[in-house]
Amino acid sequence: MDKSIPFDNLLTRLIDDSQDVVLLWQLGVLAVCALVAWGVMRLAKPYLDRPDTLWSAGRAGMRRVGFPLAMLLALLLGREIADIWLTNTHLLNLAVPLLLALMGVRLVIYALRYVFEPRESLRLWERTAAWLIWGAFALHITGLLPRIHAAMEALSFQSGSHRFSLWLLVQAAAVIVVAVIVALMLARIVESRLMGVTQMNLSLRMALAKASRTVFLILAVLVALPAVGIDLTVLSVFGGALGVGIGFGLQKVASNYVSGFIILLDRSVRIGDLITVDNKYGQVSQINTRYTLLRSLDGTESIVPNETLITQTVVNHSLSKPSVRVALPVQVSYDTDLEQAEALMLEAAHDQKRVIFDDPDNLPRVFLKEFADNGIVLELAVWIRDPSEGQNNLRSDINWAIWRRFKAAGIEIPFPQRVIHLVSPAANMTPNNP
Repeated sequence: MDKSIPFDNLLTRLIDDSQDVVLLWQLGVLAVCALVAWGVMRLAKPYLDRPDTLWSAGRAGMRRVGFPLAMLLALLLGREIADIWLTNTHLLNLAVPLLLALMGVRLVIYALRYVFEPRESLRLWERTAAWLIWGAFALHITGLLPRIHAAMEALSFQSGSHRFSLWLLVQAAAVIVVAVIVALMLARIVESRLMGVTQMNLSLRMALAKASRTVFLILAVLVALPAVGIDLTVLSVFGGALGVGIGFGLQKVASNYVSGFIILLDRSVRIGDLITVDNKYGQVSQINTRYTLLRSLDGTESIVPNETLITQTVVNHSLSKPSVRVALPVQVSYDTDLEQAEALMLEAAHDQKRVIFDDPDNLPRVFLKEFADNGIVLELAVWIRDPSEGQNNLRSDINWAIWRRFKAAGIEIPFPQRVIHLVSPAANMTPNNP
């Protein structure tokens, strides 16, 4: 039997045979092949779901192409057997390239997930893109794509000396998507190389990585549009409108974008720094192109626009060195032995492992801060190198230690009180003369 049938004639032959009982037999062969593939995947599921980090990527890829691969192998065998009894196998001939295309598309789309950061939202886009590409390939091999192409070419409009059709726009979108994916792949490679250069400052590496990604994306669009026949001069009007939009409506967005690069380059705020800005205190966890993510010590995250870090005063608690001073005021009564209270407070500080004792300039000290109304205010000042671990827990531990020592030593922590002197009324009364 002659099997060299062009793909564009397969669908025509299949329609011609639609009234033949042979078509029902071919449908039965496809159903059996699908059932065999389903059984193979059920048997292989325990092995494919095994938590093995060494072959996790291979197992995940096999889960995506396992069913079409098993069905293809079963179909090839079934088609050889069907050739013995059936006069034609047009449907089976059509199913073979479709299964091959499905395998290839799934593998390519699965490989592209390593270009982007792994996210749950990418699964839906991965599946949608796979089915769209496979559908386009299926239309091509069945001969329907030329008809769709002619219909899309008929839907066109004229802009000056340039003619734009629906097919040209779809083609341009596809080429741009491919160019953007290639640009992101190159940017990911450059970023991984930059992050491996530990001798370079982290902020500078991030700035170069983000700049390279922007350059690659711009080059991708500039290369993709002429590739499909779109003259870049047509975009001059759009570029002027975009410039006006940036000047008015998008001014803040552009300012935040530029401010992000300035922050990364001048290294005034770095990832891991503890800062206070706009009455918000926390650790810088991310510096993105538009905003900076500030994580407070209670776990909440604040999105701070990059422009705010440029235009407002920022208190960077760990810019030059990570050491941070923690002050703990304590009030004692006027009858207290201050030298004893000082010694007990220093003992409480020495019990804490986070307190710095190896730096002569940052040793714990007790200051006599104020003679207040109700007592004498002493202040214990300690330095720590890990402010990201929090200060409230350290304050609590030291205060508890001071309280126990003061209680054992009989040192009174006063509370607000007033002294009232009572004067006898008789002393202020003048005896009346008769």
